[in-house]
Amino acid sequence: MDSPFKPDVLRGKVALLTGGGSGIGFEISTQFGKHGASIAIMGRRKNVLDDAVSALQSLGIPAVGFEGDVRKREDAQRVVEATVKHFGKLDILVNAAAGNFLASAEDLSPNGFKTVMDIDSVGTFTMCHEALPYLKKGGPGRNSSTGGFILNISATLHYTAAWYQIHVSAAKAAVDALTRNLALEWGTDYDIRVNGIAPGPIGDTPGMSKLAPQEIDSKARDYMPLFRLGTKWDIAMTAVYLASDAGKFINGSILPVDGGLWLSRPRHLPKDAVKQLSRTVEKRSRAAPTALPTSRL
Repeated sequence: MDSPFKPDVLRGKVALLTGGGSGIGFEISTQFGKHGASIAIMGRRKNVLDDAVSALQSLGIPAVGFEGDVRKREDAQRVVEATVKHFGKLDILVNAAAGNFLASAEDLSPNGFKTVMDIDSVGTFTMCHEALPYLKKGGPGRNSSTGGFILNISATLHYTAAWYQIHVSAAKAAVDALTRNLALEWGTDYDIRVNGIAPGPIGDTPGMSKLAPQEIDSKARDYMPLFRLGTKWDIAMTAVYLASDAGKFINGSILPVDGGLWLSRPRHLPKDAVKQLSRTVEKRSRAAPTALPTSRL
């Protein structure tokens, strides 16, 4: 699908994306690169990083990958510094890393709850905190008189409620609150814009395949306001808009991109259907389920 933006709207920008090697994060990486930005991606899985970097470079996009866990401050600091060392500066930080799995509240262990909070909310803050010196106006490597841009990817789950997603809903709500507060503080103090995108159901993503069965896609016309699931391209184009000069006066906004579904959030599947059709729902495990940082829905 052709972009509505000029191919140079992000020319000269350097973007670091967590969760940028797969799903929505990779599509944002790709579209940022196609619109002129140099790309650094951070993730825990080396094979995913290598494949993503190769794909970006095959499109002529300057790209590099760095292994790291957003839950570890030393990793965040190292990757931010490595990005600046490689490209000379940092203009854009995108927090797209997330952890998710299905679990009822009674079966979810406190450690499992904490795992998702650590990846989504604490990890987002940690990356923002370590990137601040390079994003603020007058920071190292910045020749611009303005500050950089932070984009946090959350969700619409917490606008109402969702089956088996209490941990994720709490984490996304925290990310949205973080976005607004940083926009106020860092926008005022350092001329850094901080915004968010809250995707709704997005087709062909790891999150969608885990949290909603394929059967939903065929029934999308029955419950989606615009009669379709969203696409990764839809989210990436919103990200390009917010990161470009077209969005230069937008700060502290969390933009739902779900075709208007958030206005009503119909429960298109009953609880039992979600349990039966989804691939996994965690069962009374007292250990923390694995929740790999992957790009958000």
